[in-house]
Amino acid sequence: MGWRPVLTLLLALVHGAAWAGDGDEAPAIIVALAEHGQAPPAVGGTPRGSYGGGSYAAGLSSQAQAEALAVDYGLRADGAWAIAPLKLYCLQFRLAPEADVAAVLAALQRDPRVQLAQPSNEFETLAERSEPAYNDPYVGLQRGFAAMGVGEAQRWSRGEGVRVALIDTGLDADHPELAGRIDGQRDFAGADHPPPATGAERHGTQMAGVIAAAANNGQGIVGVAPQARLLAYRACWELAGAGGAARCSSFTLARALGAAIAAGADVINLSLAGPPDPLLARLTEYAIGRGIVVVGALPPAGARPGFPGDVAGVLAVRSSDDGPPSGPGLAAPGRDILTLAPGGRYDYATGSSLAAAQVSGTVALLRALSPGLSPAQAREDLAAPAAVASACLAVRRLRAQARCD
Repeated sequence: MGWRPVLTLLLALVHGAAWAGDGDEAPAIIVALAEHGQAPPAVGGTPRGSYGGGSYAAGLSSQAQAEALAVDYGLRADGAWAIAPLKLYCLQFRLAPEADVAAVLAALQRDPRVQLAQPSNEFETLAERSEPAYNDPYVGLQRGFAAMGVGEAQRWSRGEGVRVALIDTGLDADHPELAGRIDGQRDFAGADHPPPATGAERHGTQMAGVIAAAANNGQGIVGVAPQARLLAYRACWELAGAGGAARCSSFTLARALGAAIAAGADVINLSLAGPPDPLLARLTEYAIGRGIVVVGALPPAGARPGFPGDVAGVLAVRSSDDGPPSGPGLAAPGRDILTLAPGGRYDYATGSSLAAAQVSGTVALLRALSPGLSPAQAREDLAAPAAVASACLAVRRLRAQARCD
């Protein structure tokens, strides 16, 4: 019997008793030796096995050194492979469970036969199971939400703590997407234009949905700023038989603007348009001077802008679906926008009112990140570089880590 079978048998006898029952609880280390002798295979590995029989396809000198190291340091081979480009013969060894791993490694690192000795480290993949960002079933139908990158923006802000004053018609405060989201309601039109018996009107409900519909409530849509709080001021009233069209007056709007300023609103949404109005202009300029961001809708292309779009400092918004702009202002999606309808329902709506509401929601995201954000800064963040206002790009101006697809 030659020396190799004798040594293999001796190792088996010695380690058979010492390692009985220890399984994979024993600590593992990696040891690399210089490859000698026959050319090893390309980078790869072999299954666990004994040294005997030449199963590792390594040079005899390297294999003999490995066997000697196992005896010298009380190690058990757990696998071996050759790395041809580095000219190394690598082994994974197991130590006795009670062994001092650091001491063994230190001794091996000083051993002239050893090129490298290290712990057998564990690593983890850097991918997680992808869950839907929202459980709201209609979010995939919200074209404005997608076009403005709202989902990416909401990784950084959802409008927490921001108060948006919605000066509009009445709204369905009991809608499941709005219930508990409204900090206050006042009716400034009711004396001459009482609300419908249900108390809910279409236009205000639509705007409220775009701005602040609840997220991840298992139903419907997601608002641009789902954690913003709404101040609902009824200054407009629906016209009978006009398919949801509404009217407002200088008197009702002035009272609502005054209430929004007094309440400390962060954002005022005016999804309406009309002729220039000196009183409303002065009130609006006063609000802007106090740091309130006022967002107003622009009339369709070709119509002369008046209030609120022509007031200095107002974020005037047109529908990006109306074609090329005829003047300065922001653009946001305004065609076939899925939003709320009275009675707990959902419906599509079109117009610059929707575009303005989406910008108001975006401003709420920005104000949550930067409470002192000025109206001028909000305009700058939203105006460039995209032709259509992008919630994600605006957020990225405040959080450079944000990524926009």
